[in-house]
Amino acid sequence: MISSRIRTLDLVVVVLAGSSIVSSCVAPDDTSNLPKEDATTAAARKEMVGLSEADVRMCAGFPTATADAGGSQIWTYQRTVQRGNLNVVIPTLALGAIPTVGGSLNVDPGGYCNTQIRMVDGRVAEVAYAGDNNTPNHRDALCVSTVDGCVAYARQRHQVRTGAISR
Repeated sequence: MISSRIRTLDLVVVVLAGSSIVSSCVAPDDTSNLPKEDATTAAARKEMVGLSEADVRMCAGFPTATADAGGSQIWTYQRTVQRGNLNVVIPTLALGAIPTVGGSLNVDPGGYCNTQIRMVDGRVAEVAYAGDNNTPNHRDALCVSTVDGCVAYARQRHQVRTGAISR
């Protein structure tokens, strides 16, 4: 009878220890060196350069804030993604001489992005991102919704200028 209880207890300990080990393998969003920059935000850094102030207002709306920067202006678009929470807690188990086993898993995909656009002589000269804007798989991914319309707009404007529109 005692042997049966020990086997059952061993099984519980193994299951709980295994789940704790798996949950500890998750890399934090901002410290992993593996994620690549999101394709849309990377494209915005190149394709938005040259757009006029009016073009940016058409594709991204009016900036949340502006600042003069010695001969140029920096437009900031702020976006906050509310943090959703999935929190799974494994209860702590301590029986006699057996070590304590327990742990938790927390998935927190929210954050914020400040998309900054430098305007020189009324045209986009540079696009940069700041904030808690990474996801587990991509850098700057929370900034996509600010610039995706501008990337499409810039591509459309480029096609019109080059006459490359397919009918």
